Amino acid sequence: MSKRVLIVDDEPNILISLEFLMKREGYEVQVARDGEEGLALATAWRPDVVLLDVMMPRKNGFDVCQAIRADAALAGVRIVMLTAKGRDTDVAKGLALGADAYLTKPFSTQDLVRRVRELVGEAV
Repeated sequence: MSKRVLIVDDEPNILISLEFLMKREGYEVQVARDGEEGLALATAWRPDVVLLDVMMPRKNGFDVCQAIRADAALAGVRIVMLTAKGRDTDVAKGLALGADAYLTKPFSTQDLVRRVRELVGEAV
């Protein structure tokens, strides 16, 4: 069974390119266009990994990350923050709230694929 990746980002071009990339790598993919939709999908679909933007409408990525970590049913979900917010304080906040990885935009697609594979326990 293929691993599930949920992409949560309000930028259509990023959603399209990440969806293509993750599907090409063999993952089952769902997308959400804001934080509330992302949290609802995470709860209903139970992905293995969430690729999560920080700056989004309706609920920011930090809040989504915190909500996922507060839900015992989602304890196994891995979270990768993908954001333009690259200051040390932003990275520290994301990791403190429970993100497993924090990549700043623009990021290398190879690095992202490698990180997702590591988080789902696949050989890199």
